Amino acid sequence: MGKDIISLIKETGVRTGPPRLTRYEKARVIAARALQLELGAFPLVDVSNLPKDSVEIAKEELKKGVLPFTLVRSLPNGEKELIPVSKLIELEKKLFGFVEI
Repeated sequence: MGKDIISLIKETGVRTGPPRLTRYEKARVIAARALQLELGAFPLVDVSNLPKDSVEIAKEELKKGVLPFTLVRSLPNGEKELIPVSKLIELEKKLFGFVEI
C-alpha cells in the first residue's frame, strides 16, 4: 500500500509543499471564488440543491475540483512552482477518498 501512495504523489509532479491543499490555501481559494460569484460569475456546479450563499457554492465547486485556479508555491530560495488546484483535489480524493473543507 505504501508504494501505491508514493507512486501517486510522484505521478502528480508536485515538488513544493504537501501533495494536497493546505487549510490556508483552501480558505484563500474559497474566498477568491466566493468574491467572483458575488460579482456575477456563473457557478460551475448545479446550484438547484445548494443554498444561495456564494461561500457554500464555492466550497462545492472546490470539492468537485472544477475550479480553474492555479496555486503558486514558493521555496525559500525563490524557486516557484505553479500547481493546478484540480490536480491537488484529485490527489486528495485518491489518497483519502474525500476532500475535507
